Amino acid sequence: MTTVIWIAVALVLIGIYLSWTAGRLDRLHARIDAARAALDAHLLRRASIAQELASAGVFDPAASMVLYQAAHAARLAQEEQREVAESELSQALRVVFAESAQVEAVQEAPGGLDTTEELVAAVRRVPMARRFHNDAVRAARAVRRHRTVRWFRLAGHAPFPLAFEMDDEPPPALAGHVVRAEGRGH
Repeated sequence: MTTVIWIAVALVLIGIYLSWTAGRLDRLHARIDAARAALDAHLLRRASIAQELASAGVFDPAASMVLYQAAHAARLAQEEQREVAESELSQALRVVFAESAQVEAVQEAPGGLDTTEELVAAVRRVPMARRFHNDAVRAARAVRRHRTVRWFRLAGHAPFPLAFEMDDEPPPALAGHVVRAEGRGH
């Protein structure tokens, strides 16, 4: 009789462990979804501001066209081309804002100071949001690699999490720019 009790206790403990692991994996997947939504919002904001700047007539026509096309492509990119399109927008921003004279030109335009601050904030937030997303992906992948998770299919039908890899290096002229709005919680 004591053997049956020990077997029952062992099965209950294994069940608790499996349930806890499945719950942990579910929370990690929810964290990935939330981080991806935040990343998407920051990428969309960055592309929208870039598109607005390109249409404002502040830059020469070639720079405006390059920036507008890259921002437009980033906003409309399908999921499988998104990383490339966002990287191309980062490159276009670096080309257009290679010198601080371009930042000054934007700031001198009507409403330019606010637009510059919004762009600087967006450019700073994209790498952070991408890092949060990729950290969540790494954590979920680590749990999913465990044999127990694979054997008991604790991940269910959730797709294998993929990191978002893109070029998110900020333009040199914007990297050192101080933003007034950061203290206000924007």
